[in-house]
Amino acid sequence: MALTIHDVEKIAQLANLRPAQGELTRLAAQMRAIVEYFDRLNELDTTDVPPMAHCTAVGDTALRPDVPHTPPGVEAALANAPEAAYGHFKVPRVI
Repeated sequence: MALTIHDVEKIAQLANLRPAQGELTRLAAQMRAIVEYFDRLNELDTTDVPPMAHCTAVGDTALRPDVPHTPPGVEAALANAPEAAYGHFKVPRVI
């Protein structure tokens, strides 16, 4: 797929960008290189590659095991708070 300067102008308009006229040629070349790279990736044979549920999956799961635990409690949660009142974090008034 060859990207033209007209395509770059349309993409820039959709992204609410206003590149200078001189930048359009450079941007078109960079976008062509990106699309060509994806075309190269599409040539790979992935028929025997199983789909992934997570990008860093190792084995069945790369996530920590889901083990139930007791939450720390209000006292522990507020122990390092700059200010606390009535069991809650006290913050400056916003309104």
